Amino acid sequence: MTQPRRGPRERMVFSAAQLIRRDGVTATGMRDVAAHADAPRGSLQHYFPGGKEQLVNEAVQWAGRYAGRRIARFLEGLQEPSPSGLFAAMAAQWTDEYETEGFAGGCPVAAATVDCANTGTSTREAVAAAFASWRGPLADALIGMGVPATRAGSLATLMISTLEGAIVMARAERDVRPLNTVVRELGPFLDAAVDRAT
Repeated sequence: MTQPRRGPRERMVFSAAQLIRRDGVTATGMRDVAAHADAPRGSLQHYFPGGKEQLVNEAVQWAGRYAGRRIARFLEGLQEPSPSGLFAAMAAQWTDEYETEGFAGGCPVAAATVDCANTGTSTREAVAAAFASWRGPLADALIGMGVPATRAGSLATLMISTLEGAIVMARAERDVRPLNTVVRELGPFLDAAVDRAT
């Protein structure tokens, strides 16, 4: 059974996220989004009366929810779930992309943070909500693997911030080495947080 094609609104949110991750917020124009989404330009004002800011906010929120949902899929792919294995799977998504498609794309949430952190309250709040949408499922996954609840949120923040930094460095260096390095170095620390008594 094939999945129904996304409607124009959903396609534009998805396209905005894809263009932001490649070009940043400033360089992503509304016309570019409509063209990428194969949507009529007139539909932009219809679906996004708040203009570019609304579209960017929705794209960032979509990206946060997507990252949060990926946690469960990463876990499903692990034979023996562990914090280090989960972090390695998170990084491998980027390593695989960079090795097959090049280093053009980054995280749209990080891109929006860099471009818009000081320009508007709504975008800053959308970015914060996107990170929370990612951090919550990650912390829950860590708890499920035996990390004490008192540490899970902090470790989820550490994992996300480390991954984001490695993504930026990998793009700058055009090399996946930073991603491989953080997986190797952070993995034992994450596994040491598991409460073996449970």
